[in-house]
Amino acid sequence: MTALSVKLSRALSRGRNMPAPPQSRAGLLAILLRKRATAHNIGADDLEALLRDQIRWALPMQTDIEHAPPARELTE
Repeated sequence: MTALSVKLSRALSRGRNMPAPPQSRAGLLAILLRKRATAHNIGADDLEALLRDQIRWALPMQTDIEHAPPARELTE
């Protein structure tokens, strides 16, 4: 057996260790932001764009935006 096939058989026999899912939206965002930063650092532009979309999806949304009080204007 070659070294590559030995590594492959060991990896298959161990299986994948699935990490626990994030407990909160904040935990999910932290994971996605770390992955996006890593993708940026290695120059994986397509992966970074995909992660940016996932981050936007995971951000909290304010649904009653039209019922929010108007922003106060700053006057001097």
